[in-house]
Amino acid sequence: MPNFVFAYHGGRKPDTPEEGAELMAKWQAWIADLGDAMVNPGTPVGMSKTVSADGVTDDGGPNPLAGFSIVQADDMDAALAYAKSCPFLEMGTIEVAEAFDL
Repeated sequence: MPNFVFAYHGGRKPDTPEEGAELMAKWQAWIADLGDAMVNPGTPVGMSKTVSADGVTDDGGPNPLAGFSIVQADDMDAALAYAKSCPFLEMGTIEVAEAFDL
C-alpha cells in the first residue's frame, strides 16, 4: 500500500490555551481514527527559507510549510478522504502527494 505525504501549509497559533487544547484533542482523535494508516502522525516545522538560483529568502514563501505527516492509503482518492477529515483544515491547507520508493 502506498504512502502519501500530507504537507500542512499556513495555520495559526491558537488564541487561548483552551483553544489549543481543543485543537490538540481533535488532532489526537483524527490520528486515532486513522489507526494503522498513520505512519508518521506529524512533524511540525519552523519557519522555512526558500532557496532559488537568485539566492535565499527568509519568509517561507507565500504559503509556508507548517509540518507534515505520512499516511498509508490504497490510492490518492483514499488519501484525499483522510486529508478532508483532518482538523488542520480549520487553520490551513493540506497538500497531498504520493511518496515513491526509489
